[in-house]
Amino acid sequence: MSNVVLIFGSLLYLIFSFPFSYSQGLYEKEMEICESKFQFAISSGLNSKPINEIIVEIGKSFLGTDYEAHTLEKNGEEQLVINLTGFDCTTFLENVLVFARCIKRNNSTFEDYKNELTFIRYRQGIIDGYPSRLHYFTDWIYDNEKKKIIEDITEDLGGEELTLDLSFMSDNPKYYKQLDENPDFISEIKKQEAEINYCREYFYIPKSKVADVESKIGNGDIVAFTSTVKGLDVNHTGIAVKMDDDRIHILHAADVGTKVRITESTLSEYVMSIKKHSGIIVLRVLEPG
Repeated sequence: MSNVVLIFGSLLYLIFSFPFSYSQGLYEKEMEICESKFQFAISSGLNSKPINEIIVEIGKSFLGTDYEAHTLEKNGEEQLVINLTGFDCTTFLENVLVFARCIKRNNSTFEDYKNELTFIRYRQGIIDGYPSRLHYFTDWIYDNEKKKIIEDITEDLGGEELTLDLSFMSDNPKYYKQLDENPDFISEIKKQEAEINYCREYFYIPKSKVADVESKIGNGDIVAFTSTVKGLDVNHTGIAVKMDDDRIHILHAADVGTKVRITESTLSEYVMSIKKHSGIIVLRVLEPG
C-alpha cells in the first residue's frame, strides 16, 4: 500500500509541477530580459523622469533587436504572448510602453509586466478570445484612450478628419491563422470594423503637411502611419525621438530582415518616402495615475 501511495504522490507532483516548469522554461529568456530592463531603470534613475523620457530610453535599449513578424498569431485559445527577443512594429511599441509604465509606478516584477501588457493589448484589459485583442490600431487607440494611457493629439496639431472603411481582416482571413481556422470569429471582427468605421471620429495629418507640424511633436510621442491600403487603417507605428539635428526621427521595428533602429531621415522625410503611408496620427503618452 505504501508503494501505491508513493507512486500516486509522485504522479500528482509531476502533473501539477509540469505546467509551472514548462511556463518557467518557456519564458526564461523573457524573464531575464525583463529583469535586466528593470535593473537598467533603477541604475539610471528612470522612475524619476517624465514618462516620455522613459519611453525613449527604454526604446533605445532595444536597438538592434530583430524584427519578427506574426509573433502573436499562435495556435489554440487566445493567450498572452510574450516575446522580448523579436518584435513587429506594434509589439515593440507595446512592450516599450509597458516597461515605461511599470518603471514609473515602481512595479518591477515579471508578473507586473505581464499584467500591464494584458491591460494594454486587450479590449478593457481582458483576454476573452481572439476578437478581444485590439487588432486594428485605431481600435487600440480608442481603447487605450479610455484607459487614460494615451491622448490622441492629432486634431490639436491641425489634423484633418480621417475617413475609415475597415474590412481588411474580414476580407482576408487567410492572413490570420485564427480567422482562417475559426470562421465564427469573422462575424465578430466585422462588428468591430463597423463600429470603428461608423461610430467613432479620428483625425490624421496628411503626409504633405507633416513637415509643418513636426516641431510640435514631442520626444516619446507615438506616431502611427495611416494607410492607403484598401480596408486598412494603419500600416506602421513608431516612437518619435528628437536627435542631435533637433529634428524628429522614428524609433521603430521596421521590417522583415531588419532590426529595431532609428531612421536616418526625419519624420517628414520618412513618411513622404513610403507610398502606402497617407499621413500620421500622433499620440501623447500620459503619466500613470
